[in-house]
Amino acid sequence: MLSTGLPQGAMPKLERPGPLRERVYEALLDLIITRALSPGQHLVETELAGHLGVSRQPVREALQRLNTEGWVDLRPAQGAFVHEPTEQEADQLLVVRALLETEAARLAAANATGPGVKELERLCAVGEAAVEADTVDEVVAANAAFHAYVMQLAGNAVLTELAAQVDRRVRWYYTPVARQRGAQSWIEHRELIAAIKGRDEAEAQAVMRTHTEHTRTSYHQRQKDDGKG
Repeated sequence: MLSTGLPQGAMPKLERPGPLRERVYEALLDLIITRALSPGQHLVETELAGHLGVSRQPVREALQRLNTEGWVDLRPAQGAFVHEPTEQEADQLLVVRALLETEAARLAAANATGPGVKELERLCAVGEAAVEADTVDEVVAANAAFHAYVMQLAGNAVLTELAAQVDRRVRWYYTPVARQRGAQSWIEHRELIAAIKGRDEAEAQAVMRTHTEHTRTSYHQRQKDDGKG
């Protein structure tokens, strides 16, 4: 039940005006991505509607959309449940993410500027501080911001668009291993910054390839440790 399974204060109250069905969808998706609603959790329309302060109709519509996109499973005679990703699903996504980000790292090194490097260093410092404070949500947000900025520095609009399509699902997979990756992830980010600053395209590619592979293997190890692999 949501009343016992959701952290205190995690469920946002929706503000109006605005397209209500879209706001409900975004609210539920955010709760799934951050794992406030955990994989396999039963989603009861009346409870969700009550927590969000809306009627059941926009909740039902949001759940149907989330089902279409693979975030929620609608089971006949049982209801809605947060999707539990398979090992194959995770592996396929993280492999694609590695391909996109490795090329982004190369292009970022080719297009490096002083201000761009300084911003990467600032974002890295934010992530390091979040790790030190052991605030997982902030670590995940900082990691997403860092990788998004590398993508921005790449200067390829198509690459950025493709990366944006997988970004939310990458955060979903990264959240369980954020603490496990810990400071090492940000050491690797510092190595990437050095390669970009030195305009070393090959090194930037190599560092990013290793970095994304570490995240992929960490996710699979976590699944094994949890008895899901």
